[in-house]
Order: sequence, then C-alpha cells, then structure tokens
Amino acid sequence: MSDPTGVPGFHDDGHHGHHHHAHRASRRRRSAPAIIALVVVVLVLGGVVYAGGSWLKGRLAGDPDYPGPGTGQVSFTIAKDESIREMGNALKQLDVVKSSDAFVSAASHNAQATGIQPGSYLLKKQMKASDVVAVLVDPANLDQSIVTIPEGTRTATVIELIAEHSKISRAALTKALQQPGQLGLPSYAHGDPEGYLFPATYTISPKETATELLRAMVTKFKQEAAAIDLVGAAKAVNLDPGQAVVVASILEYEASRGTDYPKVARAIYNRLRIGMALQSDATVSYANGVTGQVWTTSAERAVQSAYNTYTHKGLPPGAIGNPGLETLKAALHPAKGPWLYWVVVNLRTGETVFSTTYAQHQAATEQLKQYCKTSDAC
Repeated sequence: MSDPTGVPGFHDDGHHGHHHHAHRASRRRRSAPAIIALVVVVLVLGGVVYAGGSWLKGRLAGDPDYPGPGTGQVSFTIAKDESIREMGNALKQLDVVKSSDAFVSAASHNAQATGIQPGSYLLKKQMKASDVVAVLVDPANLDQSIVTIPEGTRTATVIELIAEHSKISRAALTKALQQPGQLGLPSYAHGDPEGYLFPATYTISPKETATELLRAMVTKFKQEAAAIDLVGAAKAVNLDPGQAVVVASILEYEASRGTDYPKVARAIYNRLRIGMALQSDATVSYANGVTGQVWTTSAERAVQSAYNTYTHKGLPPGAIGNPGLETLKAALHPAKGPWLYWVVVNLRTGETVFSTTYAQHQAATEQLKQYCKTSDAC
C-alpha cells in the first residue's frame, strides 16, 4: 500500500513534536555529512542536466547531413530483409549520406520507407538523406533488368533474350552453359541445360553473373518440378523424369492449345508403346537448327541426328526447348485415347485433328494444305 503522505519513510505514530530537544544534538552532528551529500547530489544532477542539454542541442541541430544534391554515381544494393539501420550504415560507408542517423531519421518521416524493395539503385555521393529515401521508395528507380522467357524457348534463343535485355553478354552466357556443373542441374538432365532453364520472368541485378542467372533458372525448374512431383509422376507413365521433360518440350511445338497438350502426349505414348517412330517435325527442325517452319523438307528429314525422329525410333536424347508448367503437367497426365496421329489444321486458332488411322491423318493433312493456300500464317 502506498504511503498516504506521499513522503517515503514518513510514519504517523501520533506523537508529533515529542523528543524535539533530545534529538537536536544528533541532528547537529549529522549536518556536515548531509551538506556534503547535498553537494554531491547537486553536482550529479548538474552533470545530467548538462549532458541532457547537449543531447537535446544535438537533436535540435539535427543529425549530420549533406545539403545535396550530390555528385558522381554510386550503385547501392539492398539485400532482402535488410533493416533501415543496416541501409543507413552501408550508405554512410559509401559516403552517400553523411550519417546513418540522418538516413534513419529521414526514413522515419517517409511512410513509404517500410516498403523499400531489395535490389540495386543508382545514387550519388554526398546526397541529402531525405533525397536518398525519396529515390529508394520509388520502385521505378530500381537499377535492374527484366527478361521474360516464353514457354518452349530454345536455349540458344534464351541466350539472345537475356543478352538483349540485360548487361550480361552472349559470351558470358555461352561460357556459363559450357560449364553445366556450375548450374545445379538435376542428375536426370545428364549435363544438358536444354529443357531446364525454366520459362518465366526474371529480374536481373547489375552485379548478377551469367552463371548466377542460369542457376536461378534451373532452381526455378527444380522448384516447379518438385511441386508437381515430376519424378514420381513420370514413373506412372513409364518414363524417367528426363524423358518427361523431353516429351513436354515436344508438346510446346506440336500443339498450341492447352486442351490439346494431353492428347498429343497420349499419341506420343501410343507410338512409343508399339515401336512406331514419332515423326515429329519439331524434333527435325531442332536437329537442323531452324525455327518457325510449319513444314520440314525431305532433306531436313534425312539429317543425320539422334533428334531426327523420322529416322530414329523412340524419344530424342534430350529436350528441344525449355517447357513450361502446362506442358510438363500434360506430359505427366496424358489424356485417354487411341490416337497415333495429330496435325494442326488452323495455325491461327491452333485447332488440331487427332486420328487413329493413316488415312484419317492424310485427310487432316490435306485440310492443312488447303488452309495454307488462303492463310499467310503458314
């Protein structure tokens, strides 16, 4: 219970004023030490007041800050989950801001500072702290490249896209691909990156190397493969996971509609089951290093290559592009049906005719030829 007098040590015993004279001498004897104690307390309090005044003066004067606008150019990279204080310390080391405190203070006055995104930003040396915060809170100032790899893109084209949309050179990418052991490929890729550079949109920082980017693409593939249980599901269709990737890559070129992917997959498996050559123009085009053709010539179909599925039965030894999630799923979960043939009869809509006999297939092929007489899509 708190003391009702509000004075610590006060106890009302009902004898106020008694023994006043008896205690006068003892009080006199204690007066000198009490004075000394009082002086010490005053000195200590004075020190606290002085220190507090200096601190307050510093706060009122503001943290050390540059007036700006700054000079030169500095690339500043923010790591994921980096705190405002960590950013401030790094900026101070780069001499972008005069003090970490100035940056932290400026960030505390900008509501958007909590949403600063990781990545690289171009700044100047000796900037005003609030100007630095203004740059960092705007995602448009991220100094990075964005490249989108469409589904089915061949690795040769992947290199071209990355080189075109980032600061990573073709030479660096080619060299990285020649060292597949550095890319983290799954064992069933057998050291061939084709098929395992997952098609997606990638953000590339200025300091990112070719190997780091390609490894990130392979990592993305492995994440997606794990999500759909590529290894386990491939066994269910009597394939190893690498073969499933090969089938998915063929689907990217042999069909163009999501509903048709599982049907083409079934036709491929039906052919494999009876030992019939796949006769895929897509694999022949890959063997010849050509793209964008609907037809293959007799000379192309005679090319000496394990990827020539007209002259070699079974699946080709590797993927013919980098398949996306939809075709990977279709390869693992084919439709049910007796088809052995398929042909796209409308290149605009992707309409595909599936046949069980060669006569039916010939009729569908004639339908495509007629279509091509009047369409510039061929």
